[in-house]
Amino acid sequence: MQRDGRPIVYILSDSLGETAEQVARAALSQFEEERFHVVRLPRVSSRGQLEGVVKGAVSEQCLFLYTLAVPRLRESMERVARETRVAAVDIMGPVVRALAEIAHERPRWRAGVIRQTDRGYFERVEALDFAVQHDDGRNIELLGDAEIVLVGVSRTSKTPLSMYLAFKGYRVANVPLVPGVEVPPQLYEVDRRRVFGLLIDGELLTEIRRARVHEMGPYAGRYADRESVEAELEDSKSVMRRIGCLVVNSGGRAIEETAQEILMHYENAVGADAPSAVEPAGKGEVGPPARRPRRRVVPREGD
Repeated sequence: MQRDGRPIVYILSDSLGETAEQVARAALSQFEEERFHVVRLPRVSSRGQLEGVVKGAVSEQCLFLYTLAVPRLRESMERVARETRVAAVDIMGPVVRALAEIAHERPRWRAGVIRQTDRGYFERVEALDFAVQHDDGRNIELLGDAEIVLVGVSRTSKTPLSMYLAFKGYRVANVPLVPGVEVPPQLYEVDRRRVFGLLIDGELLTEIRRARVHEMGPYAGRYADRESVEAELEDSKSVMRRIGCLVVNSGGRAIEETAQEILMHYENAVGADAPSAVEPAGKGEVGPPARRPRRRVVPREGD
């Protein structure tokens, strides 16, 4: 059934449908906003339910994007799509079959496997807690426990980057560089390969700060003054040179892009020296990781 005359994209899955929805959103971003309706149909568990959903939703202007891990449901979807002549795209099937072919191994074909709690889950929870406890220079005496340390002046995306990297499982601390405030001596004790300085163009930083000045009221001072901003950036560069850390431009980029650059450098510089992760728990066991698991596979661009 059409809504407002716009085409409908149905996200159909025997799990939650999050994978298919992410693909759909990425594709829909290439069109005008609100050009399509998106309807998610999760947890389809039987052939009858699947056929009822598809046949009840069919229209001339609809598309089904589906991720069905259970073979009988995937086969039913292929059949009902042919019978009803509805446009349908199997997002996961071709990729899994290609992987099975090159690995010479049969896939598990189980729904919702990606969401099952594993050791990576506990690692991310620990990392997120660490990032919160070490945000904005807190608990500086434990800075050496961080895998990655971010430094920079105010509004260079230290906190968002810390949280994003923590979600990837890295223990991240960030330290602000504040005019007139001595740099914590602990910062110079950290392996410089783990420290990343964040810089941003002075004009852009001034604009970002001016947008925030009204929230600060009389405490703003010269916070958004262009000359003061440029002086802060120069001082921060001096600190970064003394530390000997890698400098990354965080201005005008998505958090994901900056994080990707940091992780690539981190893996190249530190990854090979990191000890192996802890031994996995016994079969069927799920538990928190040891305090400092290391060596992760860093996602490359496009992952």
